[in-house]
Amino acid sequence: MAIQFDENGVIDNETRPFVPWETAGGFMTDVFRAVGVPGEDAEICTDVLLESDRRGVESHGCNRFKPIYIDRIDAGILRPVTELEILKDTPTTVVADAHDGMGMVASRRVMEMLLEKASRYGLAMGAIRNSSHYGIAGYWTTMATDRGMIGISGTNARPSIAPTFGVDNMMGTNPLTFSLPTDEGFPFILDCATSITQRGKIEFFARNGRDTPAGMVIGRDGRAMTDSEAILKALTEGEASLAPLGGIGEELAGYKGYGYAAVVEILSTALADGLFMKELTGKNPDGSGRPYHLGHFFLVINPEFFSGEDVFRKKTGDILRALRSSAKAPGAVRIFTPGEKAHLIREYRKNRGVPVGKSLQKEFRELRDRFSLPYRFPFE
Repeated sequence: MAIQFDENGVIDNETRPFVPWETAGGFMTDVFRAVGVPGEDAEICTDVLLESDRRGVESHGCNRFKPIYIDRIDAGILRPVTELEILKDTPTTVVADAHDGMGMVASRRVMEMLLEKASRYGLAMGAIRNSSHYGIAGYWTTMATDRGMIGISGTNARPSIAPTFGVDNMMGTNPLTFSLPTDEGFPFILDCATSITQRGKIEFFARNGRDTPAGMVIGRDGRAMTDSEAILKALTEGEASLAPLGGIGEELAGYKGYGYAAVVEILSTALADGLFMKELTGKNPDGSGRPYHLGHFFLVINPEFFSGEDVFRKKTGDILRALRSSAKAPGAVRIFTPGEKAHLIREYRKNRGVPVGKSLQKEFRELRDRFSLPYRFPFE
């Protein structure tokens, strides 16, 4: 369901049952361990998924637990044990190979290295090849803001976006994400795909029996598609594509989203000498599954080496407060700045837990019974 806001924060209209964070976290960690993910790594993966739901990004949270991670481990196309190989390590850079292990685990280790480097030298950048889905990009960039630094990250993905004037899905949804520390109670976070929507949102629509809004997806004939189940099938078969940010063609500046997607594709690939575009389909020529071999990049900037952390925080906060206090459009409740809605949702859900719809309830029960885990959920 769409999360709604008023001048005081989140409107309490949630009808789905909540599962407490501790229960959901313990359960998911135990399932990850049951399929072979080592203990500490399982906790990392669980935290990344739950953080998505804490921020209201449900397309990348618990809804992806089984289909994107558990099912891929079961299918043998995602390695539960992450054997991260450091290919190059300098005072300010890291290049790594995840060898098709857990993208979230590989990203955590590389980000920890970069944060240490940036704290000493002011800047640090890293890239990973042969990885897998790493969750929300904003998780990694806020690792930087937690330390008073700026975080930037992007990742390529299985082909979904068509280039401007094209209908062939060539690039992934390729998020380009920024997090900036502020003097407020939450950071600035811009975490969004370079497509007009992302595959995860369509998966969320499909799981909840909803159509995809017209204009987000085009078929081979150049017409809009709205049937979410049909879109997911067509995307996999190369018969549909997501529109880039801005939309189809040049009239609404779709070339800008196309260009940013290309930037992310290049940085996610060329820095670590990884695979790209049609090589990331997750399919062999005979149609059988294979690892996705994704690439990620990360940049950490330490404001202390520029104007200073305190100056940067206040200046950023001043800009955001000026934006929020500017004139509202008629009928608008309030103006939000990037990261504010995620903060409000986190506050709303803090003592409630993660909302769980019917399809996710079914998956939780199936996984619990499969591994004979001692959990009983509030929705039972």
